[in-house]
Amino acid sequence: MPVRGLLRGLPLLPAVVLLVVFLAGPIAYCVYYAFTDMQLTGASGTHFTGLDNFTRAFGDSDFLNSVRLTLVFVIGSAVVGQNTLGLALAVLMEKASKPVRSLTNGVVIAAWVLPEVVAGYLMYAFFYDQGSLNSLLAALHLPRQNWLYTLPILAVCLANVWRGTAFSMMVFSAALNDVPRELVEAAEMDGAGPWQRLWRVTLPVIRRSILTNLMLITLQTLSVFGLIYTMTRGGPGNKSETLPVFMYQQAFQNSLIGYGTAIALVLLVVGALFSAVYIRLLRLEDE
Repeated sequence: MPVRGLLRGLPLLPAVVLLVVFLAGPIAYCVYYAFTDMQLTGASGTHFTGLDNFTRAFGDSDFLNSVRLTLVFVIGSAVVGQNTLGLALAVLMEKASKPVRSLTNGVVIAAWVLPEVVAGYLMYAFFYDQGSLNSLLAALHLPRQNWLYTLPILAVCLANVWRGTAFSMMVFSAALNDVPRELVEAAEMDGAGPWQRLWRVTLPVIRRSILTNLMLITLQTLSVFGLIYTMTRGGPGNKSETLPVFMYQQAFQNSLIGYGTAIALVLLVVGALFSAVYIRLLRLEDE
């Protein structure tokens, strides 16, 4: 029996080896570097420093600012922005005509399939001082401002909503197709309006899809780097410096690989905490 079980698992061996080499191996190296003073330049060698990098991080006001901005960015652009707008588009497109659905799908998905850097340049051209948004405001005789200077975190949040809403829309469109029509029709016959049907019938049926979507877009948003770096480089100052941007600047601009890797581990832990919360909620749904 043990031999037969070993033979059955043999086809999985190449996949396990690839995971160990290309996933577990780099993660193990990152964990090791996080506890060292490794630098790209100006160091005679790499030394084990224990928890010094983490102690330094949690005593660094710039790091704490990046944690706060990361939470604002994730909650604002993913949990609230993409999740809500994606659901709204999915619900509205159920009642829309086929040409409207095709046009909406094309516009929304086009933003999603764009490379992150390209989307960042487009949003930069939209928000910067002489960009499309200020030109539109000037044409309407409304006050203009340099959005990337005065409200950079709001600008990158809106850019991420624009780019990522398509994923939530597709998840919710698939979920809405599984809502039993007889439940909706029964609620309508009982006199429930559109908002009541949505709140009392549709949302309870698709709540598992909502939690799954929240988990996925939260993890995606936590790792957003190219969009923010292209638009603001974390500035002005550190007003839009989320954890991925702060990590990059410490590791590659300041050459502090050990410190930057420690920040990467903190980001990994933050993602794990979000995942644990969502997985717990999904298990409660199953029970």
